[in-house]
Amino acid sequence: MIGTLKARVVNSTTSLFSHGPQPLANTLSYRGDPGLLGPDSVSWEVIGDVAAFVGGIRALVVQTAHPEVVAGVDEHSSYRKDPLGRLSRTSVYVTETTYGAMPEVDAAVAVVRAAHVPVHGVSQRQRPYSAGQPALAAWVHNVLTDSFLVAFQAYGGRSLTGGEADRFVAEQARIGSLLGADPLPTTADELSAWVATHPALQPTEAQARAIEFLRSPPLPLPVKIGYRLLFHAAVATVPPRISDIIGLAPRRGGAAIGARSVDALRWALGASPSWHLALLRAGAEVPPGRFRQGLPPSAYDSSDSET
Repeated sequence: MIGTLKARVVNSTTSLFSHGPQPLANTLSYRGDPGLLGPDSVSWEVIGDVAAFVGGIRALVVQTAHPEVVAGVDEHSSYRKDPLGRLSRTSVYVTETTYGAMPEVDAAVAVVRAAHVPVHGVSQRQRPYSAGQPALAAWVHNVLTDSFLVAFQAYGGRSLTGGEADRFVAEQARIGSLLGADPLPTTADELSAWVATHPALQPTEAQARAIEFLRSPPLPLPVKIGYRLLFHAAVATVPPRISDIIGLAPRRGGAAIGARSVDALRWALGASPSWHLALLRAGAEVPPGRFRQGLPPSAYDSSDSET
């Protein structure tokens, strides 16, 4: 009975992030490669926790507050036809740049750079935009980093120390630099203030459309129930000024229900199998009891049998 329940939770939740290519499909071909950040990084723990599901949704919500960024999404994204595609593509990019071997990191960055080339136009307030602009890339990247950090501190299995939070931001800034993002704050306090007080933010029609979609995307009912719990958990962590700009107030009890939901997901899912794979590839110690999702038999060789 418990096994069946866990399977349902796993399937309904992971389906939110699996509408695209499978990340790290060939990562074990690069045995010994620690990747860009490595197994001792804070990022491997933060991104590997189920609270990252909340962080990913929060990032999409907060990113809509920038008129030029949301114009690019509104005019060049297929999110209405493929409601989970953008979330999945973001998940793949984050997974491969955080956990991938260096060839996988480079490939993930190249994919995003290529996708950005045709994304340009003029926003509602008549400002030109291009996805490759350093300032716009910085908004997208910094909001994503801030969202993962905020979600982990609110719903993670433990709280990071101030030093660990700063290390996480500095690690993620290394990833942002690969896409030419600028500026890139390197401490948690600087990042939080940069996002919350960003001067370019204001409401737009494209933002309103995006928020309405994110509020209630066309998903199968079992998946939608889980999504809405994570969505309200995410909204509960948005800074008040940005909540006002996007017109999305936190729901009463959203944080408490979100915390229980994330705890239930952690019980069912354990930590990310991508983290597990990266540890095996790097030849690092695998924390006992941390991972609950199975890996393909090819993930193990005789040297990994004790894991």
